[in-house]
Amino acid sequence: MSASQIPPATAVPGDDVPTLLVKIFGKDRPGITAGLFDTLAAYSVDVVDIEQVVTRGRITLCALVTAPSPAQGSSGSSEGDLRATVHSWAESLHLQAEIISGRGDNRPRGSGRSHVTVLGHPLTAESTAAIAAAITGTGGNIDRIFRLAKYPVTAVEFAVSGAATDALRTALALEAAKLGVDVAVVSAGLQRRAQRLVVMDVDSTLIQDEVIELFAAHAGCEPEVAEVTAAAMRGELDFEQSLHARVKLLEGLDASVVDAVRKEVRLTPGARTLVRTLKRLGYQVGVVSGGFTQVTDALKEELGLDFASANTLEIVDGRLTGKVTGDIVDRAGKARLLRSFAQQAGVPLAQTVAIGDGANDLDMLNTAGLGVAFNAKPMVREAAHTAVNVPFLDTVLYLLGVTREEVEAADTHER
Repeated sequence: MSASQIPPATAVPGDDVPTLLVKIFGKDRPGITAGLFDTLAAYSVDVVDIEQVVTRGRITLCALVTAPSPAQGSSGSSEGDLRATVHSWAESLHLQAEIISGRGDNRPRGSGRSHVTVLGHPLTAESTAAIAAAITGTGGNIDRIFRLAKYPVTAVEFAVSGAATDALRTALALEAAKLGVDVAVVSAGLQRRAQRLVVMDVDSTLIQDEVIELFAAHAGCEPEVAEVTAAAMRGELDFEQSLHARVKLLEGLDASVVDAVRKEVRLTPGARTLVRTLKRLGYQVGVVSGGFTQVTDALKEELGLDFASANTLEIVDGRLTGKVTGDIVDRAGKARLLRSFAQQAGVPLAQTVAIGDGANDLDMLNTAGLGVAFNAKPMVREAAHTAVNVPFLDTVLYLLGVTREEVEAADTHER
């Protein structure tokens, strides 16, 4: 077809154009959607909008169409005939039909659009009511709700318009803290799907352990190291000073301990799924750690990560010296590495995601386009863009709009 043969686009109906909202309810079965529009086709109506949802085998199908014009002269073109025919068709399939007259298209959505993701384990009616009320309280309108996942947590997403994302995030963060649920608020738009680099902390994020404590257990000083680590993660101690103090306690350990510690490392539940799914989606994935390259290099190889950076334990004559070599990866260093990884990946910082749990992750979380506090210390949860407090790392996928069904479909396709 040549350009001159392409028909002009049909204009969106103005407020004065009569329209009909046709709503169908009942038990779902193949052919309902086709049957409804076959029925409407006899009246030469134009489709303005369609929405359909199926919940536990029950369908709700809504079609907004232009009203048939009596001026066309056909006895079958009047609105009354259309109503009678649709009701008759619906009854023949044991469905219910409702037809509402009006004018024009749907009311335009308010400015300011956001995705609100709610994670519950379980998600209660009480918390859902409170979140919905808080959205309304900010002036927001809930345009659509759908489920992203039913396990390992229940995850639902609200499409909200009419409220500024920052104001919505602040209001819902307070509500989520009271309810004990996780709520993430991100701006709607293409940028959400375009976040092409994810950078994670390692200790207590990608893995369940604190690596330095695993080393300390072999040196017989785990309690002392654990106490200093906890204080550093709470932001009570300077990270670099605490790192040197803890590493000093490892002096003299045989280098063979490195292999032993690598075997002791436990990935966080959902870590493999998260990385595997991100890679399939075309994301680049990296880790930055205040731990040690002796472990992160192995994780990079095992998981197929694109980037990895950490501190390096000095080993001389087959023994740990109690020192680290090279630049220290501390709070500022993590943010610096995020920028470096983004530059190497060719990804703007606005399209990056950072995940971490401790005070030394704060600069990185605030530098990224989306900072996720994962089972984090209170001060980190309060400062990050959003927080996840369930023990499954792959729930971060839901914040990016990825559904559980999409994850499982990708796994099935690979097999």
